[in-house]
Amino acid sequence: MEIVSIRHKALRAFAETGRAKGLPGNLVERLRNMLAFLAAIGSVDELLIPPNFGAHQLTGDRAGIWSLTVTRNWRLAFVISDDGIEAMDLEDYH
Repeated sequence: MEIVSIRHKALRAFAETGRAKGLPGNLVERLRNMLAFLAAIGSVDELLIPPNFGAHQLTGDRAGIWSLTVTRNWRLAFVISDDGIEAMDLEDYH
């Protein structure tokens, strides 16, 4: 699935250039794997295949947003549209 847009500035630079500046150092390898996985999937159903990513849809005022667990408190949140993955953000939940 194509990653159309990334909101988080450091994550966008990492996805485009591989430069990890601005990202927490302990997240880099996991984020690299997650971005590669998201770029390779063909449908929403494939998000649920690797159980260690904890893919789930958010509810309430954030309904329609998907979330993957990077670490205990870091999440990769994004929207899936007809064009691909949009508005991807790296969020610290705590």
